[in-house]
Amino acid sequence: MQDQTAPSKSVTESPMSQIEAVEVEISVVLGRSVLPMSQLLRMGRGAVIPLDASESDEVWILANNHPVARGEIEIREDRIAITVTRAADVYDFMAGAA
Repeated sequence: MQDQTAPSKSVTESPMSQIEAVEVEISVVLGRSVLPMSQLLRMGRGAVIPLDASESDEVWILANNHPVARGEIEIREDRIAITVTRAADVYDFMAGAA
């Protein structure tokens, strides 16, 4: 007996089209900071959180919260862009390297 509720696959659907349909969340980490909870709770609108990075440091590019590349920040007209510079070293990311 065959299951009538199972979705049917298109004969023309290629494996590549299935991969291209997968959505990946991309995040960019500019820097990190460690703060006591008491200081965090006192913060309000306009508070500044200092980061462990400078203007020229590479940023981390994450795909679904997993480091995949490093990059540089670019300003293009009124937008911020990231240029990929190299592959990420996951061990550096876990160690908190800037």
